[in-house]
Amino acid sequence: MIAPSILSADFARLAEEAAAVAPSADRRGADWLHVDVMDAHFVPNLTLGLPVVTSLRAATDIPLDCHLMISDPDRWAVGYAEAGAHNVTVHVEAATDPIGVARDIRAAGALAGLSLKPGTPLEPYLDVLRHYDTLLVMSVEPGFGGQAFMPEVLDKVRQVRRLVDTGHLNVLVEIDGGISADTIEAAAEAGVDCFVAGSAVYGAEDPGAAVEALRDRARSAAPDRG
Repeated sequence: MIAPSILSADFARLAEEAAAVAPSADRRGADWLHVDVMDAHFVPNLTLGLPVVTSLRAATDIPLDCHLMISDPDRWAVGYAEAGAHNVTVHVEAATDPIGVARDIRAAGALAGLSLKPGTPLEPYLDVLRHYDTLLVMSVEPGFGGQAFMPEVLDKVRQVRRLVDTGHLNVLVEIDGGISADTIEAAAEAGVDCFVAGSAVYGAEDPGAAVEALRDRARSAAPDRG
C-alpha cells in the first residue's frame, strides 16, 4: 500500500493534488492519502486541522489516513473519525489513555492507529497494540517533511512483523519518514505493509506515476509471507 503525504503537496491545490494520485483506468493509484495534523505543541510545526480534513474528504474518494501529531489526542481524535477519516493515528507518547482512545476511534467508524517515535520502544506497548488496527513506525522525528530516513527503526518493524506473522498481533504495519525509491525496498524487506511517501510523490513530475513506481519497488522487495 502507498499513502502519499499531502504535507509535501501544494496546500493551495489540495483537491487537485489528491486527484493527481487517485485511481484511474490505467493506474491503481494511492491506497490511502496521508494527512499530517500538527499542532505546534506536540511537534514544533503547525499544519492543518479538522476543517481542512472535512473539506478534503468531500473532494476525494481516496481513504484518508489522518496522523495526529498533536497534544491531547484523547480529546480530538474522535472528531477526525466522525469527519470520515478511514484511519486515525495517535501518538502513544501523547495519549493519556491509548486503549480508551482506540475504542472511541473505532466506535466512531474509523480504524485506530498507534504511532511510535523513532526512539520509542515497542515492547512496553505490545498489550496496547492489541486494541489497534495499524501501527505507524516513524522513520524520522515527527514534525517536518523531507527528513532523512533512519534505518535503525527497521529493527522495530521486524519485531512487530514477526508478532503479526505468528498471530500474536493483528495490525497493519505502516512507516512514515524519508520513504523514497532509495529506501522503500529495505522497508519492504523488513515487513512494512503501507508506505507513507511525501516528496517522493509530490516532488515528482507525475505524482501518479511515482506512486506506481514506489509500489513496484516495494512489491519486488517484499518477502512472500504466504
